[in-house]
Amino acid sequence: MKIKSQRDFWSGLMFVVVGLGFAWGATEYSFGTSARPGPGYFPFGLGILTALLGAIVLFQALTIETEGGDPVGAFAWKPLGFIVLTVAIFGWALPHLGMVIALPLLVVIAALAGDEFHWGEALVNAAILTAGCWLVFIVGLSLTIPLWPSFIGN
Repeated sequence: MKIKSQRDFWSGLMFVVVGLGFAWGATEYSFGTSARPGPGYFPFGLGILTALLGAIVLFQALTIETEGGDPVGAFAWKPLGFIVLTVAIFGWALPHLGMVIALPLLVVIAALAGDEFHWGEALVNAAILTAGCWLVFIVGLSLTIPLWPSFIGN
């Protein structure tokens, strides 16, 4: 079987692997029921949907002809490094620094991954995301996410 689109093939394969990985990881949690879903319910469903989407893209890469085979370009190391760094910093910062500091930190560091970084845009995005997350997770869902740094006390 001939790969007709390199980009779609590798993207689809990545989505299938990541989706199945998340679905498999979610099996370690309780599923609950449809009426009262447990912590594994949503990640399992999202993982399966991601894998299905990847399978569709993978199928298209093997069946639909593209111009020149649609080769994969050079690897973008800078954005990858910034995004991985952002996730690691956010994972540490949320319980220690609280959502009010961790989310803006996440947005600004992630924005540095792009080629067109602007402080104003990054800060506006950070403010909107922080306010939205506060409304959804703390006010709306009543989750116990630390809002302020642990050394200040909540």
